[in-house]
Amino acid sequence: MGRQIALFAVLALAVSAPRVLSAQDSNDVKQDRKEVRHDRRELRGDRKDIRHDTRDIRQDRRDVRQDVKNGDTTDARRDARDLRRDRRDRRHDVRDARRDRRDLRQDRKDVREDKQEKKDSTN
Repeated sequence: MGRQIALFAVLALAVSAPRVLSAQDSNDVKQDRKEVRHDRRELRGDRKDIRHDTRDIRQDRRDVRQDVKNGDTTDARRDARDLRRDRRDRRHDVRDARRDRRDLRQDRKDVREDKQEKKDSTN
């Protein structure tokens, strides 16, 4: 009797294993797609920040030129400090965008590989 139960348990596991593994493959594809969407969203945000910082830099340059032209050195120094801060922010945003593009490329590659593995496992 105990052997029959053990044999039944082994057969049940053997039959259910492919379904469990294919469900796990499906979760991998879903997770990779979710990561792609997340990376796209981050990349859009970085691009928006870069555009905003670029506009701020242009305005700060104009302000510095105007302050120097008017002889207001205190405001010129303050605007120059703001200009450096905006340039630093833009540099960091560009670096983040580069990382996000690299992550996006890798996540897209993972999706393609998972799809290929799923396709190969069904054949």
